[in-house]
Amino acid sequence: MPGNEVIPMEAPVVIPPIPEAEERNGELGPPDEAHRGKPFPRDEVRTAGPVAKGGIRNGVRPPTEERLDDAAIEAILRVREFSLFYGQTQALKKVSLDIHPRAVTAIIGPSGCGKSTLLRSFNRMNDLIPGIRTEGEITLRDLNLRAATTDVVDLRRRIGMVFQRPNPFPKSIFDNVVFGLRMLGLRNRAELEARAEESLRRAALWEEVKDSLGRSALALSGGQQQRLCIARCLAVQPEIILMDEPTSALDPAATARIEELLIRLKANYTIVIVTHNMQQAARVSSFSAFLLNGELIEYDETIRIFTNPRVQATEDYITGRFG
Repeated sequence: MPGNEVIPMEAPVVIPPIPEAEERNGELGPPDEAHRGKPFPRDEVRTAGPVAKGGIRNGVRPPTEERLDDAAIEAILRVREFSLFYGQTQALKKVSLDIHPRAVTAIIGPSGCGKSTLLRSFNRMNDLIPGIRTEGEITLRDLNLRAATTDVVDLRRRIGMVFQRPNPFPKSIFDNVVFGLRMLGLRNRAELEARAEESLRRAALWEEVKDSLGRSALALSGGQQQRLCIARCLAVQPEIILMDEPTSALDPAATARIEELLIRLKANYTIVIVTHNMQQAARVSSFSAFLLNGELIEYDETIRIFTNPRVQATEDYITGRFG
């Protein structure tokens, strides 16, 4: 391949406005207690047990008698009473929520509240840390993620991850994209090339690198490297993509490209993103979960969280009173 091409730099893009939240029969979420942790109807409060301001405890709103269609209430990832301990220190406290398919869910909260810890629990990245202990349940469809029999390698293929800082391997652009495929045993060159092109197109990077696939990935700009990491994740066809502050190390133009990409990707993928940027959460996510001191304080559609939160602590955080 030619070796003297100039890899185009990134241009600013315009992020489309977030559409109005869709109401279904006056409801924003599921109807029954079995779907605990999903967003609930807008005008009811829980009356039993200790509650925060607005009637919500651990992100849960009360059930209603009206049942939505199955597609509306189905979740791809379910978290129930999940707790995590670093030795004797409890980092997550009985978190329960549902992650909805083909949507972006933002996890927000101040530093040290457990956002990244929760995110890494979804594909058991925390297993790599000594002294970790967990309780509760996390399921991917019907798979119990905490079970000793769970194939962690396959789990991390099904639930991929993009980290805070771009981490391309010191290899060519092509070899970066197909790295996971080769680890899974794919050797056919034609198929590797087809999958690499498809993934780079989905990551909005193909037109910028198609004539330079043999060059080092380290020659790319920071934003391009992050999109390359997204392409590498997409190549193994995950069901869920986890993103831990994926734009925090990028400039505004590169951040805009990643946000535009997330909006497009959610048509085919389930995305969970940790972010400190409230404007970013409002722009790209359909649902938002607010964590504080390891507890899930509130979980709802993003438009609701940012315009009319039920819990005072949520409002205080979003409006900048703390955090």
